[in-house]
Amino acid sequence: MKVIKVGMADYKTTKSPGILVTLGLGSCVGIALYDRNTKIAGLAHIMLPSSLEIKNNSNKAKFADTAINELIKEMISLGATKRNIVAKLAGGSQMFSFSSKNDILRIGERNVQASKNGILEHKIPIISEDTGGNFGRTIELNSQDGSLLIKTIGHGIKTI
Repeated sequence: MKVIKVGMADYKTTKSPGILVTLGLGSCVGIALYDRNTKIAGLAHIMLPSSLEIKNNSNKAKFADTAINELIKEMISLGATKRNIVAKLAGGSQMFSFSSKNDILRIGERNVQASKNGILEHKIPIISEDTGGNFGRTIELNSQDGSLLIKTIGHGIKTI
């Protein structure tokens, strides 16, 4: 089975058999999309909630709002059907503790919310998530069954 690495501010798609892997999700969010019928999977590693807040926004994979659109387009071009796609989310940790309640610092939480909003705009159901906390995650999306393996340091391994 081929293993495809997804870097930070990157996204990739694959048909079964294949595993999409992204390492070191902290405040970043891994957006895993899967079409159960065609076994087409897509994974985005987003860093920021919105491309509208940043001037240098040419990398569409960096932002929740634009990465979701691109991922869906690419999956459909491989043969996925939008109405069959489901979503899973992981990441969005608060990696550092801050005494202030400044929104800018709550990037993990904002990434999770922006990811959810973007997915729901496309009427894609979010069937599970492993978000928040204060620890990093490495995730593996298996295109054969849509399972998302989540590995953490000090918080074990689980599949959602």
